Amino acid sequence: MIDQQLITTSNVLEGYRITKHLGIIRGITVRSRSLLGNIAGGFQTLFGGKISIYAELCEKTREEAYQFMVQHAEDRGANAIINMRYDANEVMNGVTEVLAYGTAVVVEKI
Repeated sequence: MIDQQLITTSNVLEGYRITKHLGIIRGITVRSRSLLGNIAGGFQTLFGGKISIYAELCEKTREEAYQFMVQHAEDRGANAIINMRYDANEVMNGVTEVLAYGTAVVVEKI
């Protein structure tokens, strides 16, 4: 099981030694906002400031991609992930793909 603390955007984990590289892992999800959500978001844009409807959607989407990535790493036998990153692309108008990826590794405490 991957400990939340053993996921980093760095290529090293301080206090740990990498004993095995298991390869690139990823988690991907594709999301869109409902028609009612888009209407509510549209109203929020009229007044400026934080658009909470879309911020919430983005956060949920990133979290889902992150959890899929962690599961992929665990399926490979990893106990840590290094070089973790996010990427996002618009698949079509209003539909966004979010990818969480990194390198699955096995580490041991030094």
